[in-house]
Amino acid sequence: MLGGCAVRERHAAAPEPVASPLRILVFTRTSGWRHDSIPVAIETLRELGGEAGLQVEHSEDPMQFDADTLSRYRAVVFANTTLDVLDVAQQQAFERFVGAGGGYIGIHSAADTEYDWAWYGELVGARFDSHPPGLQASPLRFEAGHALAGTEGWQVRDELYNYRRNPRAHVDVIASADESTYAGGTMGADHPIAWCHTRLGGRAWYTGLGHDIPLYADPRFRAHLSRGLRYATGQSDDC
Repeated sequence: MLGGCAVRERHAAAPEPVASPLRILVFTRTSGWRHDSIPVAIETLRELGGEAGLQVEHSEDPMQFDADTLSRYRAVVFANTTLDVLDVAQQQAFERFVGAGGGYIGIHSAADTEYDWAWYGELVGARFDSHPPGLQASPLRFEAGHALAGTEGWQVRDELYNYRRNPRAHVDVIASADESTYAGGTMGADHPIAWCHTRLGGRAWYTGLGHDIPLYADPRFRAHLSRGLRYATGQSDDC
């Protein structure tokens, strides 16, 4: 007792636990053609990731592909990678990562990567075959449920790949190009250019766009990439 009044002990409220941010790894290693757009792709992904509450880390070190390191990430972005970028042990670690629910995003020449790795071919959905010279202009046709606000009538100008197979039977197609509007297309009336799937355990999302530097300033392309980030990291079920 103090001055006739009971002293009441005050207990501070326990602090709320701080949630760890979702991390993504942007991987840009190349052993073939190297795109001039890689630096702007990294910066764009950092900006879009920040808007989505994602912590974005970048590396070209294949040693990042081991179980302990990959466990830090919710998804890995192959941003304009080319040809052989991982050894067999690193490939196996990434297969386990995706099989356990890890996300994958492929941008443009991610489809021109790891031709001798059959599993990766299924992950990316379709492999690069060729492209017409220069840049191509085509309206994009979005599939039902995949269109984004502002993308109606989007006339994209970029390097549009032809793929070794039409991936439609294996993936959920997001958007297609119209070969009738440019020369050099080889896939005919059905030319998917972006798609997603969950066939290998985790969420996989690919866009064939991303060659040309100015495209990364286009709000429609940025919205397209943002949707891919949110889908691959499990923040949205819409790809």
